[in-house]
Amino acid sequence: MTLAWFNAAPAQEARTAMLACCASRRFADAMTDARPLASAASAERAVETAFSAMTWADVLEAMDRHPRIGARVSGQSAREQSGVADDSRAALTAGNLEYEDRFGHVFLICATGLSGAQMLAALRQRLKNDAESERSAATTELAKITVLRVRKELAE
Repeated sequence: MTLAWFNAAPAQEARTAMLACCASRRFADAMTDARPLASAASAERAVETAFSAMTWADVLEAMDRHPRIGARVSGQSAREQSGVADDSRAALTAGNLEYEDRFGHVFLICATGLSGAQMLAALRQRLKNDAESERSAATTELAKITVLRVRKELAE
């Protein structure tokens, strides 16, 4: 897909493409409604605008489609989590369970470029957050992931 394709696509196809970047319906609708987008920079601004209108329920909807960090995954999640070595998986699995028990949702981090050890350190640090701080951190990480995915999807 390219930016030109996204701008010209029927609304449902454009929406489906954006749902692959972030599984929030509000996000996908906002990005589809923001068309036509003039450039990659305007697409990134549209992501920021869409995220500013999202509720916590929208964030949870998107996070529900994310695999756990360290899980054996395929597709774009596998590429994003490529820094997870086998020796980190068990610790990340245990940390994910503790995190989910504490906060009620999957641990989310923009894993691109991070090693398993860095992700584990971030998970342990974020376990110290209160619920409100963690909601903010999770939303920020989801936005980072989404920007990277939209950038990749709309590359010329």
